[in-house]
Amino acid sequence: MARMAVLPLSARRRALPDPRILVGVVLVLASAAGTTAAVTALTRTVTVYRAERALVAGERVTADRLAPSSVRLGDAQDLYLAGPLPAGGLVATRTVAAGEMVPRSAVGTSAQLATATVVVELSSTLADGVGAGTDVDLWSAPRLSGAQERFGPPVVLVSDAVVARVATRTGLVAGGQDDAVEVQVPRDEVAALLEAQADGSRISAVAVGGTR
Repeated sequence: MARMAVLPLSARRRALPDPRILVGVVLVLASAAGTTAAVTALTRTVTVYRAERALVAGERVTADRLAPSSVRLGDAQDLYLAGPLPAGGLVATRTVAAGEMVPRSAVGTSAQLATATVVVELSSTLADGVGAGTDVDLWSAPRLSGAQERFGPPVVLVSDAVVARVATRTGLVAGGQDDAVEVQVPRDEVAALLEAQADGSRISAVAVGGTR
């Protein structure tokens, strides 16, 4: 019987694939997969809304004033209005030209448009636990006429404002006023709030509930 030839150990080692080749193959495959995913994202169409005619700020936006349109937007698709609309429609916050894709930033709900965000300088430190989403009452103690540091009794200036952000003062600027907050308030109460700040009233935010 013929005997099988046995390769020397060095020859068997040379027969194994070079690890660098395997790494190169993996990198090529990964690059090809990434390129395919990017091309797919760029060529995928999505359905967004275009304005059938010009929309102006304050106008009610319902489905009959919009036209669905299939477009290629890639990563920008979330910037435009798509999907089902609220039962009561939306409200335009700025002008959108006829035929233009409707940006999400150009529409809002009635509830959103009924409020405005105002930065309020506070004369006292916020209570622990007050943060974004907390309901607060804004109390104002008006500066007395002709007095630098004398103030009248505090009254509720705005009820049920909602804290959007808290900016706590630190370092050299800390001291005179402890905190500043961004609050959402009804639009018809913005003027009184701004007037109180301009007059130098002492304004405090008092929590009245939990977070929304």
